[in-house]
Amino acid sequence: MSHPGFWNDQQSSNKLVQELKGLKAIVDSWQKHKEKSQELEELIEISDPDDQSFLNQIKKEIDNFSQDLLDLELKSILSQEFDVNNAILSINAGAGGTESCDWVSMLLRMYTRWSENKGYKIQTTDMLPGEEAGIKNVTLRIIGAYAYGYLKAERGVHRLVRISPFDSNKRRHTSFASVDVIPEVTEDIKLDIKEEDLRIDTYRSSGAGGQHVNVTDSAVRITHLPTGLVVTCQNERSQHQNKETAMNILKARLYELERRKKEEKLTSLAGAKQKIEWGSQIRSYVMQPYQMVKDHRTEVEAGNVQAVLDGDIEMFIVAYLKKPMNNK
Repeated sequence: MSHPGFWNDQQSSNKLVQELKGLKAIVDSWQKHKEKSQELEELIEISDPDDQSFLNQIKKEIDNFSQDLLDLELKSILSQEFDVNNAILSINAGAGGTESCDWVSMLLRMYTRWSENKGYKIQTTDMLPGEEAGIKNVTLRIIGAYAYGYLKAERGVHRLVRISPFDSNKRRHTSFASVDVIPEVTEDIKLDIKEEDLRIDTYRSSGAGGQHVNVTDSAVRITHLPTGLVVTCQNERSQHQNKETAMNILKARLYELERRKKEEKLTSLAGAKQKIEWGSQIRSYVMQPYQMVKDHRTEVEAGNVQAVLDGDIEMFIVAYLKKPMNNK
Protein backbone atom coordinates (compact mmCIF):
# COMPACT_ATOMS: atom_id res chain seq x y z
CA MET A 1 0.00 0.00 0.00
CA SER A 2 2.97 2.33 0.52
CA HIS A 3 4.16 1.68 -3.04
CA PRO A 4 4.10 4.80 -5.28
CA GLY A 5 1.04 4.82 -7.53
CA PHE A 6 -0.91 2.41 -5.32
CA TRP A 7 -4.08 4.52 -5.53
CA ASN A 8 -3.87 5.00 -9.31
CA ASP A 9 -5.87 1.81 -9.87
CA GLN A 10 -8.90 2.47 -7.66
CA GLN A 11 -10.52 -0.94 -8.18
CA SER A 12 -7.36 -2.90 -7.38
CA SER A 13 -6.46 -0.71 -4.40
CA ASN A 14 -9.96 -0.96 -2.90
CA LYS A 15 -9.83 -4.75 -3.17
CA LEU A 16 -6.48 -4.82 -1.35
CA VAL A 17 -7.76 -2.48 1.37
CA GLN A 18 -10.75 -4.81 1.94
CA GLU A 19 -8.39 -7.79 2.13
CA LEU A 20 -6.25 -5.93 4.67
CA LYS A 21 -9.33 -5.11 6.78
CA GLY A 22 -10.32 -8.78 6.81
CA LEU A 23 -6.84 -9.93 7.88
CA LYS A 24 -6.58 -7.21 10.53
CA ALA A 25 -9.96 -8.25 11.93
CA ILE A 26 -8.69 -11.82 12.41
CA VAL A 27 -5.35 -10.77 13.95
CA ASP A 28 -6.93 -8.16 16.23
CA SER A 29 -9.56 -10.67 17.34
CA TRP A 30 -6.87 -13.27 18.10
CA GLN A 31 -4.93 -10.69 20.16
CA LYS A 32 -8.09 -9.75 22.06
CA HIS A 33 -8.78 -13.42 22.86
CA LYS A 34 -5.21 -13.98 23.99
CA GLU A 35 -5.51 -11.09 26.45
CA LYS A 36 -8.89 -12.38 27.67
CA SER A 37 -7.38 -15.84 28.23
CA GLN A 38 -4.61 -14.36 30.38
CA GLU A 39 -7.15 -12.33 32.32
CA LEU A 40 -9.23 -15.43 33.07
CA GLU A 41 -6.13 -17.35 34.18
CA GLU A 42 -5.30 -14.57 36.64
CA LEU A 43 -8.87 -14.55 37.99
CA ILE A 44 -8.75 -18.31 38.53
CA GLU A 45 -5.43 -18.01 40.40
CA ILE A 46 -6.80 -15.43 42.85
CA SER A 47 -10.24 -17.02 43.26
CA ASP A 48 -11.41 -18.32 46.63
CA PRO A 49 -12.75 -21.92 46.36
CA ASP A 50 -15.39 -21.04 48.96
CA ASP A 51 -16.66 -17.96 47.14
CA GLN A 52 -19.38 -19.61 45.05
CA SER A 53 -20.66 -16.34 43.63
CA PHE A 54 -17.21 -15.44 42.29
CA LEU A 55 -16.74 -18.95 40.88
CA ASN A 56 -20.10 -18.76 39.10
CA GLN A 57 -19.08 -15.45 37.55
CA ILE A 58 -15.78 -16.96 36.31
CA LYS A 59 -17.65 -19.96 34.88
CA LYS A 60 -20.00 -17.65 33.02
CA GLU A 61 -17.06 -15.71 31.58
CA ILE A 62 -15.34 -18.94 30.52
CA ASP A 63 -18.52 -20.13 28.76
CA ASN A 64 -18.78 -16.82 26.87
CA PHE A 65 -15.07 -16.99 26.05
CA SER A 66 -15.46 -20.54 24.71
CA GLN A 67 -18.27 -19.41 22.39
CA ASP A 68 -16.18 -16.47 21.18
CA LEU A 69 -13.29 -18.85 20.50
CA LEU A 70 -15.57 -21.11 18.46
CA ASP A 71 -16.65 -18.11 16.37
CA LEU A 72 -13.00 -17.18 15.83
CA GLU A 73 -12.16 -20.77 14.86
CA LEU A 74 -14.99 -20.83 12.33
CA LYS A 75 -13.85 -17.55 10.78
CA SER A 76 -10.35 -18.97 10.42
CA ILE A 77 -11.89 -22.02 8.70
CA LEU A 78 -14.00 -19.79 6.44
CA SER A 79 -11.03 -18.61 4.44
CA GLN A 80 -12.11 -19.60 0.92
CA GLU A 81 -12.44 -16.89 -1.73
CA PHE A 82 -16.15 -16.06 -1.26
CA ASP A 83 -16.82 -17.27 2.29
CA VAL A 84 -17.13 -13.71 3.61
CA ASN A 85 -19.71 -12.75 0.95
CA ASN A 86 -23.48 -12.41 1.10
CA ALA A 87 -25.39 -15.57 0.18
CA ILE A 88 -28.09 -16.25 -2.39
CA LEU A 89 -30.21 -19.09 -1.04
CA SER A 90 -32.86 -20.90 -3.09
CA ILE A 91 -35.34 -23.50 -1.80
CA ASN A 92 -37.25 -25.68 -4.29
CA ALA A 93 -40.06 -28.16 -3.65
CA GLY A 94 -39.50 -31.74 -4.72
CA ALA A 95 -42.08 -34.31 -5.80
CA GLY A 96 -45.08 -34.45 -3.51
CA GLY A 97 -47.28 -31.49 -4.42
CA THR A 98 -48.76 -29.61 -1.48
CA GLU A 99 -46.70 -31.58 1.06
CA SER A 100 -43.38 -30.48 -0.47
CA CYS A 101 -44.60 -26.89 -0.94
CA ASP A 102 -45.48 -26.74 2.75
CA TRP A 103 -42.02 -28.15 3.56
CA VAL A 104 -40.42 -25.30 1.57
CA SER A 105 -42.35 -22.75 3.65
CA MET A 106 -41.12 -24.47 6.85
CA LEU A 107 -37.50 -24.33 5.63
CA LEU A 108 -37.95 -20.68 4.65
CA ARG A 109 -39.04 -19.90 8.20
CA MET A 110 -36.09 -21.90 9.61
CA TYR A 111 -33.48 -20.03 7.57
CA THR A 112 -35.17 -16.68 8.24
CA ARG A 113 -35.04 -17.31 12.01
CA TRP A 114 -31.40 -18.45 11.84
CA SER A 115 -30.42 -15.39 9.78
CA GLU A 116 -32.18 -13.01 12.16
CA ASN A 117 -30.40 -14.60 15.13
CA LYS A 118 -27.05 -14.03 13.34
CA GLY A 119 -27.94 -10.38 12.76
CA TYR A 120 -28.19 -10.82 8.99
CA LYS A 121 -30.57 -8.95 6.73
CA ILE A 122 -32.97 -11.06 4.63
CA GLN A 123 -34.29 -9.95 1.27
CA THR A 124 -36.79 -12.10 -0.68
CA THR A 125 -36.05 -11.59 -4.37
CA ASP A 126 -38.56 -14.07 -5.80
CA MET A 127 -41.26 -16.42 -4.54
CA LEU A 128 -43.70 -18.76 -6.33
CA PRO A 129 -46.63 -19.87 -4.13
CA GLY A 130 -47.91 -23.44 -4.23
CA GLU A 131 -51.21 -24.16 -5.96
CA GLU A 132 -53.03 -25.03 -2.72
CA ALA A 133 -50.64 -24.10 0.10
CA GLY A 134 -46.99 -23.44 0.82
CA ILE A 135 -44.30 -22.30 -1.64
CA LYS A 136 -42.99 -23.98 -4.80
CA ASN A 137 -39.71 -22.09 -4.78
CA VAL A 138 -38.19 -19.04 -3.15
CA THR A 139 -34.93 -17.12 -3.54
CA LEU A 140 -33.39 -15.05 -0.74
CA ARG A 141 -30.45 -12.71 -0.38
CA ILE A 142 -28.86 -13.21 3.04
CA ILE A 143 -26.84 -10.05 3.64
CA GLY A 144 -24.01 -10.04 6.16
CA ALA A 145 -20.38 -11.04 6.71
CA TYR A 146 -19.71 -14.78 6.18
CA ALA A 147 -23.34 -15.50 5.21
CA TYR A 148 -22.19 -17.69 2.30
CA GLY A 149 -19.43 -19.32 4.34
CA TYR A 150 -21.93 -20.55 6.92
CA LEU A 151 -24.85 -21.34 4.63
CA LYS A 152 -22.85 -23.38 2.11
CA ALA A 153 -23.21 -26.15 4.72
CA GLU A 154 -26.94 -26.24 3.94
CA ARG A 155 -26.63 -27.03 0.23
CA GLY A 156 -28.40 -30.28 -0.65
CA VAL A 157 -31.64 -32.23 -0.26
CA HIS A 158 -33.63 -31.95 2.98
CA ARG A 159 -36.14 -34.68 3.91
CA LEU A 160 -39.19 -34.33 6.19
CA VAL A 161 -41.16 -37.23 7.70
CA ARG A 162 -44.41 -36.35 9.52
CA ILE A 163 -48.14 -36.99 9.84
CA SER A 164 -49.54 -34.84 7.06
CA PRO A 165 -51.87 -32.00 8.09
CA PHE A 166 -53.33 -32.24 4.57
CA ASP A 167 -54.24 -35.95 4.81
CA SER A 168 -57.67 -36.63 6.33
CA ASN A 169 -56.54 -40.19 7.10
CA LYS A 170 -53.60 -38.88 9.16
CA ARG A 171 -51.01 -40.98 7.32
CA ARG A 172 -47.28 -40.44 7.51
CA HIS A 173 -45.76 -38.63 4.53
CA THR A 174 -42.20 -38.02 3.34
CA SER A 175 -41.43 -34.71 1.64
CA PHE A 176 -38.29 -33.43 -0.08
CA ALA A 177 -36.94 -29.97 -0.82
CA SER A 178 -33.62 -28.92 -2.28
CA VAL A 179 -31.57 -26.03 -0.94
CA ASP A 180 -29.00 -24.31 -3.14
CA VAL A 181 -26.60 -21.67 -1.87
CA ILE A 182 -24.22 -19.56 -3.94
CA PRO A 183 -22.10 -16.53 -3.04
CA GLU A 184 -23.15 -13.10 -4.20
CA VAL A 185 -20.21 -12.08 -6.38
CA THR A 186 -18.67 -8.63 -6.23
CA GLU A 187 -18.30 -6.16 -9.06
CA ASP A 188 -14.63 -6.98 -9.63
CA ILE A 189 -15.43 -10.52 -10.86
CA LYS A 190 -14.92 -10.54 -14.61
CA LEU A 191 -17.79 -12.20 -16.50
CA ASP A 192 -18.37 -11.90 -20.23
CA ILE A 193 -22.13 -11.30 -20.35
CA LYS A 194 -23.16 -10.04 -23.78
CA GLU A 195 -26.29 -7.93 -24.11
CA GLU A 196 -27.50 -10.00 -27.07
CA ASP A 197 -27.38 -13.12 -24.87
CA LEU A 198 -30.01 -11.69 -22.52
CA ARG A 199 -33.78 -11.63 -22.85
CA ILE A 200 -35.32 -9.20 -20.36
CA ASP A 201 -39.05 -9.38 -19.67
CA THR A 202 -41.05 -7.14 -17.35
CA TYR A 203 -44.35 -8.02 -15.72
CA ARG A 204 -46.58 -7.02 -12.84
CA SER A 205 -45.38 -8.12 -9.40
CA SER A 206 -47.57 -10.73 -7.77
CA GLY A 207 -48.91 -10.16 -4.28
CA ALA A 208 -51.60 -11.01 -1.80
CA GLY A 209 -53.64 -7.91 -2.67
CA GLY A 210 -54.40 -4.74 -0.78
CA GLN A 211 -52.93 -1.27 -0.95
CA HIS A 212 -49.35 -2.42 -1.51
CA VAL A 213 -50.00 -4.30 -4.77
CA ASN A 214 -47.74 -2.96 -7.49
CA VAL A 215 -49.85 -1.74 -10.42
CA THR A 216 -46.87 -1.18 -12.73
CA ASP A 217 -44.77 -3.72 -14.62
CA SER A 218 -41.87 -3.47 -12.17
CA ALA A 219 -40.99 -7.18 -11.82
CA VAL A 220 -38.09 -8.31 -14.02
CA ARG A 221 -37.25 -11.70 -15.52
CA ILE A 222 -33.82 -12.14 -17.15
CA THR A 223 -33.09 -15.18 -19.30
CA HIS A 224 -29.48 -15.96 -20.20
CA LEU A 225 -30.01 -17.59 -23.59
CA PRO A 226 -26.73 -19.57 -23.92
CA THR A 227 -27.20 -21.38 -20.59
CA GLY A 228 -30.97 -21.19 -20.14
CA LEU A 229 -30.56 -19.68 -16.67
CA VAL A 230 -33.62 -17.66 -15.61
CA VAL A 231 -33.57 -15.11 -12.80
CA THR A 232 -36.53 -13.10 -11.55
CA CYS A 233 -36.84 -10.29 -9.03
CA GLN A 234 -40.01 -8.55 -7.88
CA ASN A 235 -39.34 -7.41 -4.33
CA GLU A 236 -38.52 -3.78 -5.16
CA ARG A 237 -40.99 -1.07 -6.25
CA SER A 238 -38.64 0.15 -8.97
CA GLN A 239 -38.09 -1.78 -12.20
CA HIS A 240 -34.53 -0.45 -12.28
CA GLN A 241 -33.78 -1.84 -8.79
CA ASN A 242 -35.33 -5.20 -9.67
CA LYS A 243 -33.22 -5.37 -12.84
CA GLU A 244 -30.05 -4.53 -10.92
CA THR A 245 -30.74 -7.19 -8.27
CA ALA A 246 -31.64 -9.77 -10.94
CA MET A 247 -28.40 -9.05 -12.82
CA ASN A 248 -26.34 -9.52 -9.63
CA ILE A 249 -28.01 -12.88 -9.01
CA LEU A 250 -27.46 -13.90 -12.64
CA LYS A 251 -23.76 -13.03 -12.36
CA ALA A 252 -23.50 -15.12 -9.21
CA ARG A 253 -25.22 -18.10 -10.84
CA LEU A 254 -23.11 -17.89 -13.99
CA TYR A 255 -19.95 -17.74 -11.89
CA GLU A 256 -21.12 -20.71 -9.83
CA LEU A 257 -22.00 -22.64 -13.02
CA GLU A 258 -18.46 -22.18 -14.32
CA ARG A 259 -16.98 -23.15 -10.96
CA ARG A 260 -19.05 -26.34 -10.82
CA LYS A 261 -18.12 -27.26 -14.41
CA LYS A 262 -14.43 -27.05 -13.48
CA GLU A 263 -15.06 -29.02 -10.29
CA GLU A 264 -16.95 -31.77 -12.16
CA LYS A 265 -14.17 -32.01 -14.74
CA LEU A 266 -11.57 -32.47 -12.01
CA THR A 267 -13.77 -35.02 -10.25
CA SER A 268 -14.31 -37.03 -13.43
CA LEU A 269 -10.56 -37.03 -14.06
CA ALA A 270 -10.11 -38.39 -10.56
CA GLY A 271 -12.50 -41.23 -11.44
CA ALA A 272 -15.27 -40.49 -8.94
CA LYS A 273 -18.41 -38.53 -9.55
CA GLN A 274 -21.25 -38.20 -7.08
CA LYS A 275 -24.67 -36.98 -8.09
CA ILE A 276 -26.98 -35.03 -5.84
CA GLU A 277 -30.50 -36.35 -6.39
CA TRP A 278 -33.74 -37.12 -4.56
CA GLY A 279 -33.06 -39.78 -1.96
CA SER A 280 -29.48 -38.63 -1.34
CA GLN A 281 -30.59 -36.22 1.38
CA ILE A 282 -28.05 -34.42 3.54
CA ARG A 283 -30.42 -34.15 6.50
CA SER A 284 -33.62 -35.82 7.73
CA TYR A 285 -36.22 -34.16 9.95
CA VAL A 286 -38.40 -36.87 11.50
CA MET A 287 -41.48 -35.76 13.46
CA GLN A 288 -43.30 -39.13 13.57
CA PRO A 289 -43.08 -41.90 14.77
CA TYR A 290 -40.22 -40.36 16.81
CA GLN A 291 -38.57 -36.95 17.09
CA MET A 292 -35.12 -36.50 15.57
CA VAL A 293 -33.13 -34.37 13.14
CA LYS A 294 -30.06 -36.15 11.75
CA ASP A 295 -27.36 -34.81 9.45
CA HIS A 296 -26.20 -37.74 7.33
CA ARG A 297 -22.82 -36.17 6.49
CA THR A 298 -21.64 -35.58 10.05
CA GLU A 299 -23.93 -37.93 12.06
CA VAL A 300 -24.91 -34.99 14.29
CA GLU A 301 -28.38 -35.50 15.79
CA ALA A 302 -30.88 -33.33 17.66
CA GLY A 303 -33.97 -34.53 19.52
CA ASN A 304 -35.82 -31.21 19.62
CA VAL A 305 -37.16 -30.97 16.06
CA GLN A 306 -39.20 -27.84 16.76
CA ALA A 307 -36.14 -25.96 18.03
CA VAL A 308 -34.30 -26.83 14.81
CA LEU A 309 -37.25 -25.68 12.69
CA ASP A 310 -37.20 -22.47 14.75
CA GLY A 311 -33.69 -21.77 13.43
CA ASP A 312 -31.41 -23.66 15.82
CA ILE A 313 -29.20 -25.18 13.09
CA GLU A 314 -25.82 -23.88 14.27
CA MET A 315 -24.71 -27.32 15.52
CA PHE A 316 -25.15 -28.84 12.05
CA ILE A 317 -23.35 -25.97 10.31
CA VAL A 318 -20.42 -26.04 12.76
CA ALA A 319 -19.99 -29.83 12.49
CA TYR A 320 -20.00 -29.65 8.70
CA LEU A 321 -17.52 -26.78 8.49
CA LYS A 322 -15.11 -28.38 10.94
CA LYS A 323 -14.70 -31.44 8.70
CA PRO A 324 -11.55 -30.63 6.66
CA MET A 325 -12.89 -32.06 3.40
CA ASN A 326 -15.82 -29.60 3.46
CA ASN A 327 -13.75 -26.41 3.51
CA LYS A 328 -12.46 -26.58 -0.04
